[in-house]
Amino acid sequence: MARRRSGSEVFGELETYLASSVRARVSLEVLEREAERRGREAVRCALQAHLDCRAGRDFGPALELKSDEATLRLSHKRLHTRRLISIAGEVSVTRYGYGARGQACIHPMDAELRLPARTYSYEFGRRLVRFVICGPFDEAIATMEEMTGVAIPKRSAEQIVIEAAEDFANFYATRAQAPAMPRDGEILVGAIDCKGIPMVKPDGARRVVRRRKGEKANKKKMATVAAVFSQPPRRRSPQQVLDSLFASAESAPPRRERRDRPTKRRVWASLTSSKDAFIADVRAEMCRRDPHHQHTWVMVTDGERALQRRVAASFAGVTLVLDLLHVTEKLWRAAHALHKEGSPEAQAFVYERAERILNGQVSQVVKGLRQMVTKRRLTGTKAETLRSVAAYFYANRERMRYDLYLAKGWPIASGSVEGACKNLVRDRFERSGMRWSPPMAEALLQLRATYLSGDLDEYWAAHIEADQQRLYRNVDWRVARR
Repeated sequence: MARRRSGSEVFGELETYLASSVRARVSLEVLEREAERRGREAVRCALQAHLDCRAGRDFGPALELKSDEATLRLSHKRLHTRRLISIAGEVSVTRYGYGARGQACIHPMDAELRLPARTYSYEFGRRLVRFVICGPFDEAIATMEEMTGVAIPKRSAEQIVIEAAEDFANFYATRAQAPAMPRDGEILVGAIDCKGIPMVKPDGARRVVRRRKGEKANKKKMATVAAVFSQPPRRRSPQQVLDSLFASAESAPPRRERRDRPTKRRVWASLTSSKDAFIADVRAEMCRRDPHHQHTWVMVTDGERALQRRVAASFAGVTLVLDLLHVTEKLWRAAHALHKEGSPEAQAFVYERAERILNGQVSQVVKGLRQMVTKRRLTGTKAETLRSVAAYFYANRERMRYDLYLAKGWPIASGSVEGACKNLVRDRFERSGMRWSPPMAEALLQLRATYLSGDLDEYWAAHIEADQQRLYRNVDWRVARR
């Protein structure tokens, strides 16, 4: 067996190389790459030397393993070696295993070193996960290989990501509520929306030579997205909102007021949870922050009836606000049924009705849209569009009291959750050519949510603790007496 070099020997070789490069006038980029490679090897050798020093630690002649029925004596003691991929490269860990006939071995040194079950170390996994959260798998794998010198198979990388997310629900369910509680005077805001994720085609999917009209290259599955945060009340007038909505490049920009940003924001999403279960998680998060309901709660949603019914059932007594951006989209749809897109008439149509809605005159807008159909004797698509917009406003009129919401300083648009849909879902899941399986999409949604909520490092520490509990602490053993 070849003698293992020490870290000091490899580092000495690095110093010798750098000294000899002076006369050769080696360029800086070559020096950087070679110094990094040799330095990483020095670190790997030093790490291996440390593990070798701890190799063969004898915990005693035997271990006693407790079970429900009896105590089992593990007296078959053998040295076993396992490989481990660290951020410095591949190392090996030699330690004693204690076993008995028909019984799996127990390695006390694994628990002492807090080793994972997989070949890749926790730190290697953490860095890989961080890269995968921000960019495609192929790029993340290439970056890890450049940084560590280790080429990880894509399937292994995907499995690491899936396993890394398994403690997501428990992490947020057991988190202490005190750091996230709203400050005095703040309101607690929840926002829920949906966003599609392109999915891989199921096995046996029919191949077509050319798609028919209306058919798409891939099918999306809707992920439910939520944001929960605290913010001080921000009172505004309807005119201020209109100035913000209709600001253009040609017009003078509205004077920007200094305002407090939302605080303690948490965003997350789920593809596999039912909407009822997901909304229950949103309520649990808000209860965790304000268990005695001492602050005002506001829920902002879009106009999907099924989603609103579920939210209303789970948040009885909580003000539900229809996102103003969905309202204006409906107004633009009605305007374009009557006027050319981009025309001053279309903008005036939307402006006038948005002003009425913001001043609490939803019923008048509904009545006006219906009268247009009758008085102008509209038929076909135009009549259908105006009637559907009027019906939408009428069905949501109780959630469109914007004059009251503005006076109280409550939010009237789900900008936070819309941003979550963009940052959490679209920026990562809807890149060109990307298709997702449900398990991978769910795991990456959860990990990306911890990253965007600023909780990734805290979550990773909790994940390691939970993984160690599953691996070692549920096994009750002790050193046997002689």
